[in-house]
Amino acid sequence: MIDDNKPIKGWNHIPEVPLRVSPFFRWPLEPFEMVRWLWSSWFLISERLILVGVAFICLVWTQPVLADIKILKLDWMFQLWVRNIVLMTTIAGGLHLYLYTFKKQGKKLKYDPRPLMAKGRQFSLGGQIRDNMFWTLVSGVTVWTFYEIIMFWAMANGWVPTLTWNDSPFWFVGLFIMIPVWESFYFYWTHRALHWPPLYKLVHSVHHRNINVGPWSGLSMHPIEHLIFLGSVLIHWVIPANPVHILYHMQYFTLTAATTHAGFEGIVVKDQNRLRLGTFHHQMHHRYFECNYGGLEVPWDKLFGSFHDGTRKADNAMKARRIRIMGS
Repeated sequence: MIDDNKPIKGWNHIPEVPLRVSPFFRWPLEPFEMVRWLWSSWFLISERLILVGVAFICLVWTQPVLADIKILKLDWMFQLWVRNIVLMTTIAGGLHLYLYTFKKQGKKLKYDPRPLMAKGRQFSLGGQIRDNMFWTLVSGVTVWTFYEIIMFWAMANGWVPTLTWNDSPFWFVGLFIMIPVWESFYFYWTHRALHWPPLYKLVHSVHHRNINVGPWSGLSMHPIEHLIFLGSVLIHWVIPANPVHILYHMQYFTLTAATTHAGFEGIVVKDQNRLRLGTFHHQMHHRYFECNYGGLEVPWDKLFGSFHDGTRKADNAMKARRIRIMGS
């Protein structure tokens, strides 16, 4: 008898399945699991804590003061663009060199056993890596910088609500936690919309050229998708924020696109996963297309019937749903 809770086949590495959503959305509640999740997400070496640090470093060392950006000028706008090029190249390029060029950990924690595609007619520049770098740096970083310019210019002129530590230390800290929660909501629904056939064919198919993903794949999108995806920051026209929150918001959406699409569960040091990267949850989306549109923090996929937990049972359910939709 086949065990439906066994992992699906065809992968090099699969984490423990069935995949589980955040303990804040499991019943019965597990207080110790909730504390452990918060600890691993924020207080150990995690991408979120690292990105908070990066945002503060950028604020101190590379960010023009608001008084100097009330007027749109090429010098400070170009400064933001260069900074973002450096950040994306450092993260995506560094991960690519470490994991794929020099193969420092071989296939340990690598989900897909196949290499990235050296050639392919579906790619704009003939190969996956060149294609991904083009869309990421030429379109992605430009749109990222465009939204930063809008937000900082509006802040400098008093057109959007701002927040300082003295206004509310609690909300100042809490906003760093709420931005990923907003991301999970915003990403799920915009992602589902992008799978509407006309939008998928015109826009989202550029991103889904990458069935086997690498660090440069995360922000490899059509310019329209960049405008939609990164438009999440416009919520701060309503929700007060500090310039450091805008930096964190944009860097969280862009730089974690590189880490979550790294193709590996994490960075291995002394045979242990020391820094979590991509999730198997999203890796499956790139291979199967019709599942796991969101993340594991807030269970949107479970609520709306698109959750694949990595088991054969879930795989069979996905195939049955596909047959119903196709009407055959």
